[in-house]
Amino acid sequence: MGLAASDQTLEILHLEDSPADHELAARALRRSGLQCHFQRVDTLAEFQKLIDSGHFDIILADYRLPGFTALDAWAHVAQKPHHPPFVLLSGAIGEAAAVDAMRLGVADYLLKDDIQRLPHVIARTLEVHEARNAREKAIAELAISQRHLAELAEHLQTSIEQERAAIAREIHDDIGGALTAVRFDVAWIGRHSTDPVMQEHATSAADMLQHAIGASQRIMMNLRPPILEQGLVAAVQWLAAGFERRTGIPTKLQSSSDTIDTPPEVQLVAYRTAQEALTNISKHAQPGKVDIELSDKEGVLTLEVADNGRGMDATVRDKPKAFGLKGLQERARTVGGWLDISSRPGQGTSVILSVPLPSPDTSASGDAQ
Repeated sequence: MGLAASDQTLEILHLEDSPADHELAARALRRSGLQCHFQRVDTLAEFQKLIDSGHFDIILADYRLPGFTALDAWAHVAQKPHHPPFVLLSGAIGEAAAVDAMRLGVADYLLKDDIQRLPHVIARTLEVHEARNAREKAIAELAISQRHLAELAEHLQTSIEQERAAIAREIHDDIGGALTAVRFDVAWIGRHSTDPVMQEHATSAADMLQHAIGASQRIMMNLRPPILEQGLVAAVQWLAAGFERRTGIPTKLQSSSDTIDTPPEVQLVAYRTAQEALTNISKHAQPGKVDIELSDKEGVLTLEVADNGRGMDATVRDKPKAFGLKGLQERARTVGGWLDISSRPGQGTSVILSVPLPSPDTSASGDAQ
């Protein structure tokens, strides 16, 4: 047995009112070569005192003791955050009672008539206990890692939006202003020139400059759309109109009201979700139409972008480099929401964003503070 060959000395607490039965258990452990310190206690008060003040690797307990049962002892042990495994060692317990005890969290049970198997039961119980502790530790570490990744994703999204806003301001203030000034100068040259060739070149240059100005405005709008200042409904309507104009795909927006009041961070997440969904549709879906729905009913903002295009199977969504969809899911989490994607090949795709909205009372209280 692995434990017998180990240098580890186990601390075992034995809840037993019979010295003879305790000696039988101790003899079985000595015979196996198990290195242990085997301590007996026979009252509930003393047992609780030892559990509160000492460290034990495993607890063995008779089921029926004077004035209490092993389940009373287990109730005290179970409330400890890192309690040792608890094994029933009894001659007065039926199988049904033993099963009920294990449902409550007791690790195992052994009849006193089968005391020679005690070392094996201890070894197996400790092995299972260590495996469970390792699993719980791994789950806790994974949860911490996921939380850190979520915090990093939120930080990156915030940084990206700040950088987009900075770039949009530079385009508007520097590039846009410079292009407009050059266009006026070129137009002036064209008006004051008497050379037809010069006038033709000036007109062509003015047209190109106008195209560049329009491109810079479009880029600026995509980076940090000022349309959001007019509200989420107006912003999504502007996205839908622009999408229909560029692609020729009929795009319809339905909203629960003309204005939907949302916090700025939620508004931006909803806008980016609609923007990314429409971009994916234009690249992959080949639909005949697109329907967008916005609602703030029952205290939840819901945005659905649905198409009747090619659709996709689950393997596409699970691809390691499907960053667009994963990015939308991370965006939703940053505001306490979630993203659902429903799609089947040949039956279109539906992207649904749901974000709980703060209640009016909560918002008013926050503003007052």
